[in-house]
Amino acid sequence: MLIVTYLLVGALAGLLAGLFGIGGGMVIVPVLVITFETLKFAPDVLTHMAVATSLATIAFTSISSVRTHHQKGAVDWEIVWQLSAGILFGAVLGVLTADALSGAGLQIVIGVSALMMAAQMGLGLKPKPTRSLPGTPGMVGTGGGIGWASSLFGIGGGSLTVPFLTWCNHPMQRSVATAAACGFPIALVGALSNLVVGWNHPLLPETSAGYIYLPALAGIVVTSVPFAKLGAHLAHKLSAEKLKKLFAILLVLVAIKFLTANV
Repeated sequence: MLIVTYLLVGALAGLLAGLFGIGGGMVIVPVLVITFETLKFAPDVLTHMAVATSLATIAFTSISSVRTHHQKGAVDWEIVWQLSAGILFGAVLGVLTADALSGAGLQIVIGVSALMMAAQMGLGLKPKPTRSLPGTPGMVGTGGGIGWASSLFGIGGGSLTVPFLTWCNHPMQRSVATAAACGFPIALVGALSNLVVGWNHPLLPETSAGYIYLPALAGIVVTSVPFAKLGAHLAHKLSAEKLKKLFAILLVLVAIKFLTANV
Protein backbone atom coordinates (compact mmCIF):
# COMPACT_ATOMS: atom_id res chain seq x y z
CA MET A 1 0.00 0.00 0.00
CA LEU A 2 2.84 2.41 0.81
CA ILE A 3 4.43 1.96 -2.60
CA VAL A 4 1.10 2.83 -4.26
CA THR A 5 0.99 6.02 -2.19
CA TYR A 6 4.50 6.95 -3.26
CA LEU A 7 3.68 6.30 -6.93
CA LEU A 8 0.53 8.46 -6.81
CA VAL A 9 2.33 11.27 -5.01
CA GLY A 10 5.10 11.14 -7.59
CA ALA A 11 2.62 11.38 -10.48
CA LEU A 12 0.89 14.44 -9.01
CA ALA A 13 4.12 16.14 -7.98
CA GLY A 14 5.65 15.59 -11.42
CA LEU A 15 2.59 16.99 -13.17
CA LEU A 16 2.68 20.11 -11.00
CA ALA A 17 6.40 20.53 -11.58
CA GLY A 18 6.02 20.58 -15.33
CA LEU A 19 2.76 22.52 -15.45
CA PHE A 20 3.50 25.34 -13.01
CA GLY A 21 7.29 25.33 -12.80
CA ILE A 22 7.08 24.32 -9.12
CA GLY A 23 8.81 21.31 -7.64
CA GLY A 24 5.72 19.61 -6.26
CA GLY A 25 7.14 19.75 -2.75
CA MET A 26 3.92 21.12 -1.26
CA VAL A 27 2.28 17.86 -2.31
CA ILE A 28 5.15 15.55 -1.42
CA VAL A 29 6.00 16.96 2.02
CA PRO A 30 2.55 16.72 3.69
CA VAL A 31 1.83 13.25 2.28
CA LEU A 32 5.21 11.99 3.46
CA VAL A 33 4.68 13.52 6.91
CA ILE A 34 1.38 11.64 7.23
CA THR A 35 2.98 8.45 5.88
CA PHE A 36 5.94 8.69 8.24
CA GLU A 37 3.61 9.29 11.18
CA THR A 38 1.79 6.09 10.22
CA LEU A 39 5.12 4.27 10.15
CA LYS A 40 5.82 5.55 13.69
CA PHE A 41 9.01 7.37 12.77
CA ALA A 42 10.42 9.65 15.46
CA PRO A 43 8.48 12.98 15.58
CA ASP A 44 11.73 14.91 15.97
CA VAL A 45 12.98 13.85 12.51
CA LEU A 46 10.01 12.78 10.37
CA THR A 47 9.29 16.30 9.05
CA HIS A 48 12.98 16.80 8.26
CA MET A 49 12.88 13.46 6.42
CA ALA A 50 9.83 14.57 4.41
CA VAL A 51 11.52 17.83 3.38
CA ALA A 52 14.80 16.11 2.47
CA THR A 53 13.10 13.32 0.51
CA SER A 54 11.00 15.90 -1.33
CA LEU A 55 14.10 17.81 -2.42
CA ALA A 56 15.76 14.59 -3.58
CA THR A 57 12.76 13.66 -5.74
CA ILE A 58 12.59 17.18 -7.21
CA ALA A 59 16.21 16.81 -8.34
CA PHE A 60 15.07 13.94 -10.59
CA THR A 61 11.74 15.50 -11.59
CA SER A 62 13.29 18.78 -12.66
CA ILE A 63 15.61 17.08 -15.17
CA SER A 64 12.66 15.75 -17.18
CA SER A 65 10.75 19.02 -16.92
CA VAL A 66 13.72 21.19 -17.89
CA ARG A 67 14.57 19.01 -20.89
CA THR A 68 11.07 19.46 -22.29
CA HIS A 69 11.07 23.22 -21.70
CA HIS A 70 14.57 23.50 -23.22
CA GLN A 71 13.49 21.63 -26.34
CA LYS A 72 10.79 24.26 -26.78
CA GLY A 73 13.43 26.99 -26.44
CA ALA A 74 11.73 28.48 -23.38
CA VAL A 75 14.57 28.40 -20.80
CA ASP A 76 16.61 31.59 -20.37
CA TRP A 77 19.89 30.03 -19.31
CA GLU A 78 21.68 33.30 -18.56
CA ILE A 79 19.06 34.03 -15.88
CA VAL A 80 19.43 30.47 -14.55
CA TRP A 81 23.20 30.87 -14.16
CA GLN A 82 22.87 34.22 -12.39
CA LEU A 83 20.24 33.03 -9.93
CA SER A 84 22.06 29.74 -9.35
CA ALA A 85 25.15 31.55 -8.07
CA GLY A 86 23.07 32.62 -5.08
CA ILE A 87 20.89 29.51 -4.96
CA LEU A 88 23.84 27.26 -4.13
CA PHE A 89 24.68 29.19 -0.96
CA GLY A 90 21.05 29.82 -0.01
CA ALA A 91 20.07 26.17 -0.32
CA VAL A 92 22.79 25.06 2.10
CA LEU A 93 21.77 27.78 4.55
CA GLY A 94 18.13 26.67 4.30
CA VAL A 95 19.01 23.09 5.22
CA LEU A 96 21.03 24.28 8.20
CA THR A 97 18.07 26.44 9.29
CA ALA A 98 15.68 23.48 9.04
CA ASP A 99 18.09 21.26 10.97
CA ALA A 100 18.16 23.82 13.79
CA LEU A 101 14.36 23.72 14.12
CA SER A 102 12.38 21.10 16.02
CA GLY A 103 9.99 18.89 14.09
CA ALA A 104 7.02 20.92 15.39
CA GLY A 105 8.71 24.21 14.55
CA LEU A 106 9.46 23.09 11.01
CA GLN A 107 5.82 22.08 10.52
CA ILE A 108 4.68 25.56 11.56
CA VAL A 109 7.08 27.16 9.09
CA ILE A 110 5.82 24.91 6.28
CA GLY A 111 2.19 25.60 7.23
CA VAL A 112 2.70 29.36 6.99
CA SER A 113 4.46 28.99 3.63
CA ALA A 114 1.57 26.85 2.33
CA LEU A 115 -0.92 29.59 3.27
CA MET A 116 1.17 32.21 1.49
CA MET A 117 1.44 30.05 -1.62
CA ALA A 118 -2.31 29.35 -1.52
CA ALA A 119 -3.04 33.08 -1.45
CA GLN A 120 -0.67 33.69 -4.33
CA MET A 121 -2.07 30.93 -6.55
CA GLY A 122 -5.74 31.05 -5.54
CA LEU A 123 -6.18 34.82 -5.63
CA GLY A 124 -3.82 35.38 -8.52
CA LEU A 125 -1.61 37.64 -6.41
CA LYS A 126 1.40 38.75 -8.37
CA PRO A 127 3.41 41.93 -8.59
CA LYS A 128 2.75 44.18 -11.55
CA PRO A 129 5.47 43.88 -14.19
CA THR A 130 6.83 47.37 -13.67
CA ARG A 131 10.58 46.82 -13.73
CA SER A 132 13.39 45.01 -15.49
CA LEU A 133 15.71 42.33 -14.19
CA PRO A 134 18.33 43.62 -11.72
CA GLY A 135 22.05 43.44 -12.33
CA THR A 136 24.21 40.48 -11.42
CA PRO A 137 24.51 41.33 -7.68
CA GLY A 138 20.73 41.67 -7.43
CA MET A 139 20.16 38.38 -9.26
CA VAL A 140 22.66 36.54 -7.05
CA GLY A 141 21.07 37.97 -3.91
CA THR A 142 17.59 37.03 -5.11
CA GLY A 143 18.81 33.52 -5.89
CA GLY A 144 20.17 33.24 -2.36
CA GLY A 145 16.77 34.09 -0.88
CA ILE A 146 14.97 31.69 -3.19
CA GLY A 147 17.43 28.88 -2.41
CA TRP A 148 17.15 29.43 1.34
CA ALA A 149 13.34 29.40 1.46
CA SER A 150 13.00 26.53 -1.00
CA SER A 151 15.34 24.13 0.79
CA LEU A 152 13.74 25.06 4.12
CA PHE A 153 10.25 24.19 2.83
CA GLY A 154 11.27 21.25 0.61
CA ILE A 155 10.06 22.86 -2.62
CA GLY A 156 11.60 23.53 -6.02
CA GLY A 157 11.36 27.31 -5.77
CA GLY A 158 8.98 27.94 -8.66
CA SER A 159 6.42 29.63 -6.42
CA LEU A 160 9.09 32.23 -5.69
CA THR A 161 11.01 32.37 -8.97
CA VAL A 162 8.00 32.72 -11.29
CA PRO A 163 6.51 35.78 -9.50
CA PHE A 164 9.95 37.41 -9.35
CA LEU A 165 10.55 36.96 -13.07
CA THR A 166 7.06 38.14 -14.09
CA TRP A 167 7.50 41.16 -11.79
CA CYS A 168 10.56 41.92 -13.90
CA ASN A 169 8.52 41.86 -17.14
CA HIS A 170 9.57 38.35 -18.13
CA PRO A 171 6.97 36.42 -20.20
CA MET A 172 4.97 33.91 -18.15
CA GLN A 173 5.77 30.76 -20.14
CA ARG A 174 9.49 31.58 -20.19
CA SER A 175 9.33 32.36 -16.47
CA VAL A 176 7.82 28.93 -15.77
CA ALA A 177 10.46 27.19 -17.88
CA THR A 178 13.32 29.18 -16.32
CA ALA A 179 11.98 28.53 -12.81
CA ALA A 180 11.90 24.82 -13.55
CA ALA A 181 15.59 24.98 -14.52
CA CYS A 182 16.42 26.82 -11.30
CA GLY A 183 14.68 24.05 -9.37
CA PHE A 184 17.45 21.58 -10.18
CA PRO A 185 20.34 23.29 -8.29
CA ILE A 186 17.96 24.05 -5.39
CA ALA A 187 16.91 20.42 -5.11
CA LEU A 188 20.35 18.91 -5.71
CA VAL A 189 22.21 21.07 -3.21
CA GLY A 190 19.36 20.82 -0.71
CA ALA A 191 19.25 17.03 -0.98
CA LEU A 192 23.02 16.62 -0.66
CA SER A 193 23.10 18.99 2.32
CA ASN A 194 20.36 16.98 4.03
CA LEU A 195 22.29 13.80 3.37
CA VAL A 196 25.37 15.25 5.09
CA VAL A 197 23.57 16.99 7.97
CA GLY A 198 21.45 13.96 8.81
CA TRP A 199 24.16 11.34 8.36
CA ASN A 200 24.23 8.79 11.23
CA HIS A 201 21.40 10.54 13.10
CA PRO A 202 20.38 8.02 15.79
CA LEU A 203 16.60 8.50 15.27
CA LEU A 204 16.57 7.77 11.53
CA PRO A 205 15.42 4.41 10.09
CA GLU A 206 18.02 2.12 8.53
CA THR A 207 16.82 2.72 4.97
CA SER A 208 17.70 6.41 5.13
CA ALA A 209 20.64 8.25 3.62
CA GLY A 210 20.95 11.18 5.98
CA TYR A 211 17.47 12.66 6.20
CA ILE A 212 16.48 11.16 2.80
CA TYR A 213 14.17 8.15 3.09
CA LEU A 214 15.21 5.92 0.19
CA PRO A 215 12.04 3.77 -0.27
CA ALA A 216 9.89 6.90 -0.65
CA LEU A 217 12.46 8.48 -2.98
CA ALA A 218 12.48 5.45 -5.29
CA GLY A 219 8.68 5.13 -5.43
CA ILE A 220 8.05 8.81 -6.12
CA VAL A 221 10.75 9.16 -8.78
CA VAL A 222 9.32 6.28 -10.86
CA THR A 223 6.18 8.28 -11.70
CA SER A 224 7.28 11.88 -11.12
CA VAL A 225 9.77 11.96 -14.00
CA PRO A 226 7.39 10.95 -16.84
CA PHE A 227 4.55 13.06 -15.41
CA ALA A 228 6.85 16.09 -15.22
CA LYS A 229 7.40 15.75 -18.96
CA LEU A 230 3.65 15.57 -19.50
CA GLY A 231 3.10 18.65 -17.33
CA ALA A 232 5.72 20.63 -19.25
CA HIS A 233 3.95 19.79 -22.53
CA LEU A 234 0.60 20.87 -21.08
CA ALA A 235 2.09 24.14 -19.80
CA HIS A 236 2.52 25.23 -23.42
CA LYS A 237 -1.04 24.30 -24.40
CA LEU A 238 -3.39 24.93 -21.46
CA SER A 239 -4.51 27.84 -19.34
CA ALA A 240 -3.74 26.72 -15.80
CA GLU A 241 -5.85 29.26 -13.87
CA LYS A 242 -8.57 26.82 -12.75
CA LEU A 243 -5.99 24.22 -11.80
CA LYS A 244 -4.15 26.82 -9.74
CA LYS A 245 -7.30 27.61 -7.76
CA LEU A 246 -7.88 23.92 -7.03
CA PHE A 247 -4.26 23.56 -5.96
CA ALA A 248 -4.68 26.60 -3.71
CA ILE A 249 -7.52 24.81 -1.88
CA LEU A 250 -5.23 21.82 -1.38
CA LEU A 251 -2.55 24.12 0.03
CA VAL A 252 -4.99 25.59 2.56
CA LEU A 253 -5.77 22.07 3.79
CA VAL A 254 -2.02 21.38 4.02
CA ALA A 255 -1.55 24.56 6.04
CA ILE A 256 -4.36 23.66 8.45
CA LYS A 257 -2.85 20.20 8.96
CA PHE A 258 0.59 21.55 9.83
CA LEU A 259 -0.52 24.56 11.88
CA THR A 260 -2.90 22.52 14.04
CA ALA A 261 -0.77 19.38 14.36
CA ASN A 262 0.80 20.42 17.63
CA VAL A 263 -2.07 22.41 19.15
